[in-house]
Amino acid sequence: MIRSIEAFSLILSKTLFHMTRLQIGDKAPDFNAVIQDGSSISLSDFSGKKVILYFYPKDMTPGCTAESCNLGENYTGLKKKGFEIIGVSPDPANRHLKFIEKYNLPFSLIADEDRAVIEAYNVWGPKKFMGKEYDGVHRTTFVISEKGIIEKIFLKVKTKDHSNQILESYE
Repeated sequence: MIRSIEAFSLILSKTLFHMTRLQIGDKAPDFNAVIQDGSSISLSDFSGKKVILYFYPKDMTPGCTAESCNLGENYTGLKKKGFEIIGVSPDPANRHLKFIEKYNLPFSLIADEDRAVIEAYNVWGPKKFMGKEYDGVHRTTFVISEKGIIEKIFLKVKTKDHSNQILESYE
């Protein structure tokens, strides 16, 4: 019996760790971070604007490319609805710049190599892929209000249709 309780506890703790501790209605953690061109950006730069802050594991990978391109292709429509977009991954600035140029992305990508923003939003933790366990970024999107409050959290991101997933949540 003890073994099954320990196993359940371990599974539960891993499951909970995958989810951010932040909740809808919380003040979004501010940050000051480097973007693709080496300049800095902070959440407070977007005060008065609605922000889509999306976290993804790695540039140039299939799911991350699909998600970023979907947001990029729908950027004009999202802007018309009042959204700004910022992507975050632990990739370095020069890799982000190549990613932006290759896919013509019209928004900034934070180069969070020290994981300060990733950890502030609690989207780093254990993952499993092809039977291997490792720590990494959990694909998560936060929609932050004009006043810096978290309005929406997407833990199950539809990479190929993320723009619609966000817009439909406001209908």
